[in-house]
Amino acid sequence: MSHPIGAVSETLLYLNGVTVSFDGFRALNSLSLVLEPGEMRAIIGPNGAGKTTMMDVITGKTRPDEGSVVFGADTDLTKLDEPAIAALGIGRKFQKPTVFEPHTVWDNLLLALAGDRRPRFTLLARETPSERRRIEEILATIRLTEQRHRRAGDLSHGQKQWLEIGMLLAQQPQLLLVDEPVAGMTDAETAQTAELLREINRTRGVVVVEHDMHFVRALGVKVTVLHEGSVLSEGSIDHVSADPKVVEVYLGR
Repeated sequence: MSHPIGAVSETLLYLNGVTVSFDGFRALNSLSLVLEPGEMRAIIGPNGAGKTTMMDVITGKTRPDEGSVVFGADTDLTKLDEPAIAALGIGRKFQKPTVFEPHTVWDNLLLALAGDRRPRFTLLARETPSERRRIEEILATIRLTEQRHRRAGDLSHGQKQWLEIGMLLAQQPQLLLVDEPVAGMTDAETAQTAELLREINRTRGVVVVEHDMHFVRALGVKVTVLHEGSVLSEGSIDHVSADPKVVEVYLGR
C-alpha cells in the first residue's frame, strides 16, 4: 500500500498492515495505526486482542509476517533488533516493575542514566553535576523526591512503578510504551499516575495499554480499541464507549 511521503514524515509511529501469526493463530491481523509526534494514545481491548503483540512488534521482540512499522521519518523498525530500537529512543515499561530492590531510589536512577540495567561499579563513582541535575528532575517528575534515599524494595507498589518509569526517562526516549501502569494501584496512586503520564507526554510520545477505563478517561486522550488483532474503533473515550461494536466485544462483558 503506497502512502504520500508527507503523511508519514509528520508521524512519530506508523504501523501499516501489520500481521503476526503464531501457529496459525493471527495475533495481529493487518493492523494499522498512526501516532502523531507528541501524542499520547490509550490502547484498550479484550484479552487476546493483540495489545501485547503490538508492543512486541514495535520494540522488535516479535517480527511481523507482513506490514511495516515506521518510526519518525523513515526508520523501518522491522529491520532492527531490540537493542537497536531501544537505542533509537523507544522505551518500554512492562506490567511488573523491575527495579533494583537493594539499592536506593537515587542509585536506581543513576544506574539507568549510565545506560546499564545491571548494578555494578558505577555506584562507586560519584555522579557528575549534570547527572545529579538530571536525577533531581526525574525525581520531581515521578514524585519521589522525598523517597530518594529509600531502598527501592521498601517502596509501595505504585512508587515502584513510578521509579521504573523514571528509569526509562533516564534513557531519554522519544516514545514511551507503558503496559497496564495502574494495575494494583490505590485510587490516589492511579490519579497521580494519570497526572505523571500527562506531564511526560509534554515532551514525548506515549502509548498506554490499559484495562482500567476510569484511568483511560482520566488520561483524556484518543483511544484505539483492538479486537482480534485489528482496530475495532478509534476516537475519544466517549466515542468508543458508545460504539455498539465495542460494547458488544469488550465493555458489555
